[in-house]
Amino acid sequence: MPDVDGFDEFYRGSRHRLLAFVCALTGNLAEAQDAVQEAYIRAWQRWSTVGGYDDPEAWVRVVASRIAVSRWRSLRSRARAYLRHGATESVPGPGTDTLEVVNALRQLPEEQRTALALYYLVGMPVAEVARQTAAPVGTVKARLSRGRTALAGLLAVSDLEEV
Repeated sequence: MPDVDGFDEFYRGSRHRLLAFVCALTGNLAEAQDAVQEAYIRAWQRWSTVGGYDDPEAWVRVVASRIAVSRWRSLRSRARAYLRHGATESVPGPGTDTLEVVNALRQLPEEQRTALALYYLVGMPVAEVARQTAAPVGTVKARLSRGRTALAGLLAVSDLEEV
């Protein structure tokens, strides 16, 4: 088990310097916080080794700066791909029919809603829905039946309200 007290002391003593360094490096506080956090996680995972170094802070500083640089490269690559290939076509939002079904599903008990979603939207067979929900096959069939009946009633009511 890692030396918890030693790591805590190291963290408290170095976190502000490290964050200031990476923030100056990235120019973005949120990016710096993410990179520093990831570096400290890696240090904690290897604390039995890193804690024995002459300067563990230098190790964490190098790791944090490499993480930040890696993110820059990733963003730069994405930007180049975007320029090469253009923007992706936007996906149209859900239609009113879809919204009505979703609103009706929200009104059903969770077990029925889950069974309906797994069976109809994911395309799982009844036996797999039973396994995923830890329910007997007969219970899943009953939930599907009751859910369909309730859903049909809810959708019929919303259709009548529009008339």
